[in-house]
Amino acid sequence: MELPYSEPFKIKMVETIKKSTREQRLQWVKEANYNLFKLSSDKVYIDLLTDSGTGAMSDKQWGAIMTGDESYAGASSYFTLKNTIKELLGFEYMLPTHQGRAAENVLFSVLVKEGHIVPGNSHFDTTKGHIEFRKAHAVDCTISEAFDTTFIHPFKGNVDLEKLEKVMIESGSKVPFIIMTITNNTAGGQPVSMQNLREVRALANKYHVPVFFDSARFAENAYFIKIREKGYENASIREIVKEMFSYADGMTMSSKKDGIVNIGGFIGMRDKDLFQQASTFNIMFEGYITYGGMAGRDMNALAQGLREATEEDYLEYRIGQIAYLGNKIKEYGIPVQEPFGGHAVFVDALRFYPHIPQTEYIAQLLGIELYIEGGVRGVEIGTLLADRDPDTRMDRLPKLELLRLAIPRRVYTNNHMDYIAAALKNVFDRRNELQHGFRITWEAPIMRHFTVDLERIPTTNQ
Repeated sequence: MELPYSEPFKIKMVETIKKSTREQRLQWVKEANYNLFKLSSDKVYIDLLTDSGTGAMSDKQWGAIMTGDESYAGASSYFTLKNTIKELLGFEYMLPTHQGRAAENVLFSVLVKEGHIVPGNSHFDTTKGHIEFRKAHAVDCTISEAFDTTFIHPFKGNVDLEKLEKVMIESGSKVPFIIMTITNNTAGGQPVSMQNLREVRALANKYHVPVFFDSARFAENAYFIKIREKGYENASIREIVKEMFSYADGMTMSSKKDGIVNIGGFIGMRDKDLFQQASTFNIMFEGYITYGGMAGRDMNALAQGLREATEEDYLEYRIGQIAYLGNKIKEYGIPVQEPFGGHAVFVDALRFYPHIPQTEYIAQLLGIELYIEGGVRGVEIGTLLADRDPDTRMDRLPKLELLRLAIPRRVYTNNHMDYIAAALKNVFDRRNELQHGFRITWEAPIMRHFTVDLERIPTTNQ
């Protein structure tokens, strides 16, 4: 009998979480204007809002924190992180930032200008936001298979090379770079194959444009390459990581994911001139170039976290827990994005609530109902997140309308996964009792989903 995966760690400390009543949750979510971001954490039983900065650090990471160098310039912690990035990822130049969107802000301040076209594979919310804030356009070139949640494809995060080349031909000099998100969060935490990364690199060379990776979950992507792509089954995770990044000119990183830390990010670059230009913006927005918004202790913890995230035993457990939850949910007949991705299970709201219009924010509706049922907080990856078209100001209706259940790293047990699946089943069993979703009462002009206010649309017989 083949042994199942098990957690490659022991639990040394616990954090108390408290249950609440359904009546309490109904009141709390109403007071939050049906925005799950606005709930205080003490009102949440199991928090799957994000896997960003919510993981549990190891004993070695906590030990590294105690040896952090807090010098303003030239701290030893900076060089520890810089050398780790060069060793694992291969980038000569590095700028630390306080998190991933800060890295995008610094890098895009150099590269993105009004009228630019930035192609990629389903840009995530902050990436698209930073592009559109600069009056440029993000163009999604993800393969069409990614938008059918029932279709099994091992690398749904891949770019469609024909779509990408069409953009390159039509936009020419308006394309400052190609961005690849690994794994592809918006498409359901889906990985990108090594072959696709290699082919994107070749196409970029043909049109003389650089390639950048949004690398928040690069280690999870590498694990999928190992278990799904022919020729890599005997390669180590770090060998795969090294090859992946060999196809990139630079990268942004939210270290709060596969860095397994609570705060931090960085930009990796090969080009000295780009590093120097970006350094100016890093000093303006983040801090001096050797700390960039991070404490020395956090840079030490990140250097150790990058090593732990590229260990195969850890990744087997990490991906295994996602699959465990995904399979439990699937057993109940609940529609999900398949195959399961690297950091979350994504529930297909279009198939969950086919009788309610997408314009009524049905993935948000699903998230609200799951919270009311069990105190479980997920996040909408759908029409709210897609925001409005900058020109028409009409809602963009994405092909995927998903509720993301993002699993923090090394935090919850499989008993928690069982509870989540059971709560979701209860919501699924009474799905036909709801006839309407929500409408917006207030929203910000960009990245509205973080702060939006909503109200329920009443049924006609109420």
